[in-house]
Amino acid sequence: MPAHERWFVKNTSGGDWDFFFSPLPLALTAAALAVTVAWRLVAGRLPSPELSPLRPLGRLAPYVPRLMAIHLGVSLLTLAATGGFLAHSLSLRDVPAGYAVGLLEGALGVWFITGVRLRPAAIGLVVLGPVALLAAGPVALFESAALLGIAAFLVLVPPSDETFGRVAPDPRVLRAALLALRVGVATALATLAFSEKFTNPELAARTLEKYPRLDVFAQIGIDVPHDTFTAIAGSIELLFGLLVLSGALPQVVVLVAAVPFNATLFLFGQTELIGHLPVYGVFLTLLVYGSSPTTAREVSWLPWLGWAQPTRITVSRPEARVEKAGRIRGSDSSSAARSRASDRSPGGK
Repeated sequence: MPAHERWFVKNTSGGDWDFFFSPLPLALTAAALAVTVAWRLVAGRLPSPELSPLRPLGRLAPYVPRLMAIHLGVSLLTLAATGGFLAHSLSLRDVPAGYAVGLLEGALGVWFITGVRLRPAAIGLVVLGPVALLAAGPVALFESAALLGIAAFLVLVPPSDETFGRVAPDPRVLRAALLALRVGVATALATLAFSEKFTNPELAARTLEKYPRLDVFAQIGIDVPHDTFTAIAGSIELLFGLLVLSGALPQVVVLVAAVPFNATLFLFGQTELIGHLPVYGVFLTLLVYGSSPTTAREVSWLPWLGWAQPTRITVSRPEARVEKAGRIRGSDSSSAARSRASDRSPGGK
């Protein structure tokens, strides 16, 4: 399950790479990579958006940056008020000048919530985050990469001054912003898969002992050793990160990932909700843009592969009728032109 163990259980040193290099974690990691490649290839043969009933969600696309900023702002403000810096597991006491950093974190949270001229606020978070997190080590920085990805997205596509922050970004800017967002989330999920599971089985075991309801296998009467469960949970978290990075079939990915991300709310409550709020904002962003025929291509763009799977765009019936009518008018115009040309010819009467 994608729960952050260090939010609820005392941390252990980790770094147990022997566990990761054992047969089961290696096999599951290889399987996650293979599934991601296959997912991308299959997506290229499917229409885009892949779930046409969700197309109405695409109408929210102009307002996504504003909604994303609210998710980020509420999370930052709550973390500052509870003494956390970008995550519940990192205390402001462990950050140099923690009191001042906390005030700045809270101020940025309020700024993001207001939605007013957010590009400077996003730039501030992009700069502040790495500087402060490096004091806690690179792992803490990578674990919080989702927040930095959101900030990068808002630097490129901030809400406008129009009603509800409505914005219609240039496709090239949007694809770059979505790529930054996906890279940030994928980095965070992959890092957590390793730092809390693949290289820290002791932490995962402690979490299962304290919260046995996390073991979904036990809930259905299947006895699975802790190490096996840890390897499975880590590979699932890694797989979600890789699928988000691929950008392929974003509607399906978000709907599937939403199940475990929401299931843990019943166990961990408010702490889990606030901690995952930015991730929910990312999922909303990918779902909305992935549901619009005009932006779905941008969601799956990767710079080293050119355009992604959305080369097939399904056309709704009204659009199809317009297209057909255009072809009929074009055919009629061509016939009329040929008739006029025939009349002008020497033999024409």
